[in-house]
Amino acid sequence: MQKKVIIIGSGFSGLSAACYLAKAGFDVTIYEKNKTIGGRSRQLNKSGFVFDMGPSWYWMPEVFESFFNDFNHQVKDFYELIKLNPGYRVFYDKNDSIDISANLTEIKALFESYEKGSAKQLELFLADAKSKYDISFNEFITLPGKSVAELIKLSNLKHLKHLNITQSVSKLVRAHFKHPKLIDLLEFPVLFLGAKADDIPAIYTLMNYADFSLGTWYPKGGMYKVVEGMETLALKLGVKIVTNTTVQKINIAQKKVTGVTINKQECLADYVVGAADYHHVETKLLPQQFRNYTEKYWGKKVMAPSSILFYVGLNKKLPKLEHHNLIFDEDFELHCSEIYDNPKWPTKPRMYISMASKTDATVAPQNCEAIVGLIPLAVGLEDTDEIREKYKELFLEKLAFIAQEDIKDAIEFVEIYAHNDFIKDYNAFKGNAYGLANILKQTAFLKPKIRNKKLKNLYYCGQLTVPGPGVPPSLISGEIVANEIIKQEKL
Repeated sequence: MQKKVIIIGSGFSGLSAACYLAKAGFDVTIYEKNKTIGGRSRQLNKSGFVFDMGPSWYWMPEVFESFFNDFNHQVKDFYELIKLNPGYRVFYDKNDSIDISANLTEIKALFESYEKGSAKQLELFLADAKSKYDISFNEFITLPGKSVAELIKLSNLKHLKHLNITQSVSKLVRAHFKHPKLIDLLEFPVLFLGAKADDIPAIYTLMNYADFSLGTWYPKGGMYKVVEGMETLALKLGVKIVTNTTVQKINIAQKKVTGVTINKQECLADYVVGAADYHHVETKLLPQQFRNYTEKYWGKKVMAPSSILFYVGLNKKLPKLEHHNLIFDEDFELHCSEIYDNPKWPTKPRMYISMASKTDATVAPQNCEAIVGLIPLAVGLEDTDEIREKYKELFLEKLAFIAQEDIKDAIEFVEIYAHNDFIKDYNAFKGNAYGLANILKQTAFLKPKIRNKKLKNLYYCGQLTVPGPGVPPSLISGEIVANEIIKQEKL
């Protein structure tokens, strides 16, 4: 008889876990509280404009390819990938910008133009970053994070020193480069990891290898095409996906999970996987005596930032912008301090602008632009209509300034998404957007455990456990949990 698994949440980690478990012969059902699947990677459709509501960067393409290969498929079976060139544009002012080419030779020439000798330094830096990338993905990233013993096996010890886990990204970058613009370029990817470059272990310079060497890609139609591809695969494997359905409680009998309660009805299961927000699953769905962690524990966790996002439908083209645009015209140290050290709504924030319509005519009406703006924020901030309106105007002013266009009369609509929405839609702890910060004391076995310590058939996956925040790690998180359940069944 098939063992039944219930998965709470249909984000990347939940869909990934579902596919691997179904392939292994389990009867899998996903319950999703929202009307559509995808978790933070949902899609907004309005008036002919299409927006990725969450992730918009497609890095580490081999992780996606590896996932589909595990089911005898290729990425191209589900969506078309486009390599962006330039990968992104960085604005230091409206008339001062640089493009990050898809060609590494051109990137080295760019570096050399700012700092003599930096092309050679970039070669050395990226060779080291590639080594970290290869070691991480071949040796460490699929470890379940059960204990330090995983890291100190003889087969792994030889790699630890090279990974620079006790050195910071900031220190390693500055050992190679002095020009502030080059430092900015190399430190920006850590924003995806949820902390300042001073606090992120140097192992994560592997992100620079992913950026400069592997490139920035785009699935035609948007990141939601990846979700749809995973959904198609899951359904083909026999997974049942139930949307618009909230799990109210995880049921327990004799120190064992027996299923979940939905609309006062018990749905039985041999295993439950919490692919929704870990803190929510623990504190809202479990009795206190069966939780892995206390509120005091969660209160001490360093969270990755939240964000305020703007989805803008514009009835004109903006030729000066690229698909991905980083607006680095303000003081990064001040913005970081107002996220991590002295949490507050930022005084002069840096911004990110995504304009997929630059690449993809299917996401906006003809001669229009579908624009997503993002400002990273501290978690746990007050979120009011007045504050949202203030930052909407700030964003639109910056957009017009950078684009060097009058856009006021071209705006069809602006939708805003911030802390309260992250909490309402995703039960996100403190309104976080990216999960748990990847600082040293929250790395590997120091992250919240993937398995409940008191209930052997309850597991967790996603951005608040191993391997960490981001889309590729979320895919891998689902695989890790599926493998642990498969192993448990074989015992």
